[in-house]
Amino acid sequence: MRKEEKNLLSSFVFPLLFVGVLWIIKGLEIHYNYFLPDYGIYPRTIEGLKGILLMPFIHSDIKHLFSNSIPLVILGACIIFFYKEVWLRVFLWIWLLDGVWVWLGGRSSWHIGASGLVYGLAAFLLLSGAIRREKQLMAVSLLVIFLYGGMVWGVFPFFIGMSWEAHLFGFIAGALLAYVYRKEGTQKPVYDWEKEEEEDIPFESYMSIESSNIELENPEGEIEIPKPIDLLNVPPLKIVYQFKEEKKENENTD
Repeated sequence: MRKEEKNLLSSFVFPLLFVGVLWIIKGLEIHYNYFLPDYGIYPRTIEGLKGILLMPFIHSDIKHLFSNSIPLVILGACIIFFYKEVWLRVFLWIWLLDGVWVWLGGRSSWHIGASGLVYGLAAFLLLSGAIRREKQLMAVSLLVIFLYGGMVWGVFPFFIGMSWEAHLFGFIAGALLAYVYRKEGTQKPVYDWEKEEEEDIPFESYMSIESSNIELENPEGEIEIPKPIDLLNVPPLKIVYQFKEEKKENENTD
């Protein structure tokens, strides 16, 4: 098995473990007939503060959990594989920012579920590829649009019983982090000709000379003009000059 294939498979380890924990928690809830919505976020209350950390672990039912599980695995594997230098920081910051913003600006209701993480990861992958302009990453962005483009409706208050605030704040967090970490990880390759354009030196710096430095020692010959900056590795410029005397005919008048 090639190294790249091993890296791809290993990228699924953390997302699968994380989703596995979510299913274990839901299984224990059902087994003991004990549901945990009050471990989510209730905005602007002391009791709701614990939900900033615990909200992604709590889901209302199997359907809710299943709808988040597949995107978490796919998007999580993508961010780990393509952004291995920053993925953990991005994941944790989305988690924290989404939770804090929901606590500050959400409706007065219990907010539960990992949907904010899903929207944050989707936004990061979507915008980071566009910002970096690297072919593989842009392909990932297009894949996210193809698979989860319909999620955009979840950031609007159209659906009853859905925490659109968590979706919206998660998306904003992912977009913000895509900009913050735009210079880390895989980048668009810079070719030599692009570097030469960036390091281009004005033409005048090569050719400007002072006329006072030129002395004419002979009436005929060559002048060698020195170059002030020898960056082009070109022989000195030579000017060949020659003086000619003009003969005038004498005119006789009567």
